[in-house]
Amino acid sequence: MADVMSDVTDDRREAVQALESSFSELMTVFRRFVSEAAERVSPGMLPATFKALSVVSRFGPLTLSALAERLAADKGFLSRSITELEELGLVTRTPDPNDGRSRLITVTELGHTRLAEARAPHESRLFEAIADWTIDDIRHLSTLLHALAVGEVPARD
Repeated sequence: MADVMSDVTDDRREAVQALESSFSELMTVFRRFVSEAAERVSPGMLPATFKALSVVSRFGPLTLSALAERLAADKGFLSRSITELEELGLVTRTPDPNDGRSRLITVTELGHTRLAEARAPHESRLFEAIADWTIDDIRHLSTLLHALAVGEVPARD
């Protein structure tokens, strides 16, 4: 890593620092969104519990282990979060047909409805923020963010 950094130009270093600063701003906005959305789903819900609900909605049904791996989170904390979500009627747990020791977590219709309602204000803000962007620019940003997230070089058009 030190060898890579010694070959970095000042322009590249400046660009990466600007990117880091922009990500910091974006993460602050995203944390606020998650906190507000969690509160809309159920008053007092922790943001991490909202994230668990969101991940199960997007990738489920999931076992607790798979959810913990996807979120890089503690299984004990997640277990308590899933119990809370289950008590609210937002998820169900059923036996995993592939492993009798595990249970699959699935979002209920109520859970999907609450998630959609909680996300609606943020989605409209995102639509407003990029209203004047071209569809190609939106798709390009999505491609770049995905490449960054998985550590790949983005495809060039």
